[in-house]
Amino acid sequence: MKPLYKTLAISLLLIPALSFAADDENCEKKDHSAMKSGMMGKMSMMTPEQKKQHMRSMQAHMLQMHDYANKILAEKDPLKAQKLKDEQLELMQAHMMKMMAHKQKMKEKHHKMMKKEK
Repeated sequence: MKPLYKTLAISLLLIPALSFAADDENCEKKDHSAMKSGMMGKMSMMTPEQKKQHMRSMQAHMLQMHDYANKILAEKDPLKAQKLKDEQLELMQAHMMKMMAHKQKMKEKHHKMMKKEK
């Protein structure tokens, strides 16, 4: 079952990176190196303290997800296991909404920056 955890963790890390990379292809000006490199470009613009805080946030989320997975696998009662799965799904959805809101905020910030350059 450990490969499932690794796959889930990798997926959670790659979703934002892939969505930023997709935005890069749609960007009007593609000569900004930070935008070309997707998530890594955004990370490179962070201060060391911001990077550390971001990584701690990701770690906390992964630990929560693993905790739910362990509880689900250990639960013998199907109804309780389903309740835990539903709670985990809500957590995943909330996390996704948070990421999407941040992505939208960064996109708007980028477009404002692009307008100022013109």
